[in-house]
Amino acid sequence: MVDQALFALLHVLVFVYWLGGDLGAFYTSRFLIQPDISADRRLMAAKVVGDVDMAPRTALIVTLPTGLALAESKGWISLGWPAIVGVCIVALIWLALAWHLHLKHGGAPEGLRKLDLAIRWALVLGLGGWAVCGLASVVHLPLFLALKLLAFVGCILLGLFIRGVLKPLGPALMGLTGPDAAASEASLAQTLNRARPLVTGIWALLITAAFLGLWTPTSF
Repeated sequence: MVDQALFALLHVLVFVYWLGGDLGAFYTSRFLIQPDISADRRLMAAKVVGDVDMAPRTALIVTLPTGLALAESKGWISLGWPAIVGVCIVALIWLALAWHLHLKHGGAPEGLRKLDLAIRWALVLGLGGWAVCGLASVVHLPLFLALKLLAFVGCILLGLFIRGVLKPLGPALMGLTGPDAAASEASLAQTLNRARPLVTGIWALLITAAFLGLWTPTSF
């Protein structure tokens, strides 16, 4: 029972830091488009947003190992502890990769960035397929877990879409100190406005996943 409580606590902390970090980054991003703030302060705000955003990025990576460990300890799945340990090891390697990319601030090899993207797409396909097979009763997977997996896959997909939407952010920030500052400000505002619905979509999926985690009828 102690292991179940520990895994449950870890999984809850993942949710807290993911949603809390997202809220913090979302709030701080408002300062990027306030015209009464100097360009250098807005660049500092952008750095704060990037640093705070590592909390949800970290949470995303550790969601799967903590969730699988909890599900295994509860008897909801039967992958076996060696498989769970293997997932944890892979997650730690991926976490180290994510932090390396963050700390390098664009100076990391392009191959590492592609590897990070490949892992995310592999999870989308693998976990999405597992969830669909569970819903179709092809494999044994409780309904709430299959739905949680789909919510998690949705979060990964939205995160990938956000990356694409935010591509103009860097050039726009750099342009704030140039002769085309007005155009850069307009591009900055447009980029952030396009990203906000996707961010709120992640919040909705996170809250849905949290509800599903609390909805664990004995029939499962």
